[in-house]
Formats: sequence, structure tokens, C-alpha cells
Amino acid sequence: MPRRRPKAVALSPGLEAAWGRRREPTRGPRPELSLGRIVDAGVTLADARGLDAVSMSRVAAALGAATMALYRYVRTKEELLLLMVDSAIGEPPAARQSNEAWRPALQRWALGQLAALRRRPWIVRVPIGGPPIAPNQVAWFDRGLGCLNDARLEEIEKLAALQLVDGVVRHQATLEADLQLAAEAPQSLVAQGIQAYGRSLAGLIDGDRFPALTALVAAGVFEAGDESPDSEFEFGLERVLDGIEAFVRERARRKSRR
Repeated sequence: MPRRRPKAVALSPGLEAAWGRRREPTRGPRPELSLGRIVDAGVTLADARGLDAVSMSRVAAALGAATMALYRYVRTKEELLLLMVDSAIGEPPAARQSNEAWRPALQRWALGQLAALRRRPWIVRVPIGGPPIAPNQVAWFDRGLGCLNDARLEEIEKLAALQLVDGVVRHQATLEADLQLAAEAPQSLVAQGIQAYGRSLAGLIDGDRFPALTALVAAGVFEAGDESPDSEFEFGLERVLDGIEAFVRERARRKSRR
């Protein structure tokens, strides 16, 4: 018996409008506000002053409107932030090509997501309130799953693999956003550079108490100034993809024995 599709959950008016399932009024005077203008104003404010600067009153002021007028389009600030993230993240990279293997396709997806988060670091400051539900985020979700179409994974395994890669990307973006914020603070060690950190660490630790860190410092890891800033992320991403690929190969090997 075919499985029934789950009944759709009612969306908020803002999400309904974002999906094009709720039209704005067309009769009478043209309204001064629209969902798109409100979201754009929020994104502009976050770009210029950071996420902490975003409030319903400030967005309304930027639009020359009363704060209460915004609630005709979004129910809460949290809904506005969700729609701002969806607008700021943009559309995902192109779909996997027929001649493109799953691994380079998923790597391209991950690098595209990291690039989008780097353009708008405030995105990672918005708490994740649930699975993707807004249009662009759902498109990223679908595009990522599509990269794994020929990986011979069960559907639940595709989801788990994508969540793992997404976690690596989000961790990197959050780390970079944190370091960027720290570098702006006075007397920040981050602002002085990784080499200064290594020298400071060398003056604090000894080989008996911190043997692993002592070996790291002695190897000159923190003195490598010509290393690509993406090298550590790419190394981690490659190892995660190695693990998924090893699982895929083991699955295929077991099936071939049956």
C-alpha cells in the first residue's frame, strides 16, 4: 500500500507569502509596506550594524513606518529573522551534473554554503529554530541531498551525511565570525595574529604539563604564515567526505557478496 504524504502544517502568514501562497492586497491604495521591503530593511540593518542592531522598531524606522505596521506581515521578530536568513543565504549552487560524482558535488555545495555564510557572518548568530522551511533554505536542503543521489545510500543516511557536512560548514563559519568579532576588540590576541598566539603559548606551557601542545609549537605550526586560510577547513571537510566514501564503499562491498 503506498505511503500517504503527511498533512501539511499551516505556515505563518510571512512564510506563506515567502512561498507565494499568500498574495498581498491588490485593491485600494498601494500599501507603503511589503514583506520584501521589510526583509530587505532587516538585512541591510544586519549587514551594516550586526544582528544585535535588528529590532522591529529599528526596521520600522528605516522604512518610515510604525512598528505595529510590521506585524501585518510578520508575527514575531523570530519570523523576521528567519526570512532575513532565507533572503541573505540566496540560492544554492547549481545542481549536480550527470557526469559529476557525488563527492565533488557535495564538496562544491559545502564550499558554496561557506561562501554565503562568509558574506553575511550575522547569519550564524540567528538561532536555529528547526529544520529548513523557508524557500531558499529548502532549496539548499534539496540541492545537498541531490548531490548524494548516486551514493547508494538509504534516504535516512543521505540526511545524516548532509547534516554532518552542514555541521562542518557551520562550525567553520561560526568560528570565523567569532574570530572576526574578537579581532575588533582592543588588546585582542587574535588581532595580533596566529604567530603572536604561538609565541604567547610557548611562554606559558611546559613539556611536562602540556606535552601535545609543546610538540605543536615546536613543530612551528603557528609560524606557518604562507598557509591558505582555508587549509584547515578543507582538510576537515575532506576527512568527513573520506568517511562517507568509506561507508559507501563498504556498503557496496557487502551487497556484492550477497
